[in-house]
Amino acid sequence: MPGTRKLGRTTAQRKSMLRGLVTYLLENEELETTYTRAKEVSALADKMITLAKTPDDLSSYRQALSFITKKDVARKLFKVIGPRYADRTGGYTQVYKLGPRRGDGAEMAKIRLTPVEAAPAAAEASEKND
Repeated sequence: MPGTRKLGRTTAQRKSMLRGLVTYLLENEELETTYTRAKEVSALADKMITLAKTPDDLSSYRQALSFITKKDVARKLFKVIGPRYADRTGGYTQVYKLGPRRGDGAEMAKIRLTPVEAAPAAAEASEKND
């Protein structure tokens, strides 16, 4: 587990919570949670996406499936999300601070997958055709 944040939970509870949050993030491509949880989820989601960048590797698929709690999310990770970031070397997630939560004042954040910009060469080719 990256970092040393215990998040006020035992090891089993913490792993289970982070597995659920990473699965939800990969399924919906954005998530709203506390800032410290978002930082932990970001590191774990980046590792899952790095595994998914080699789509024909059965070992990587099984590693991801052992962490992600839904098979359809693992399929989406390897068929859609992994190839999307094939040319990128890291930084697959972004964390935005939202301010304190009403009630207990916990710092809230939104974490989402980084949007992929269109390739500049493709944009130039479309301009030449016009």
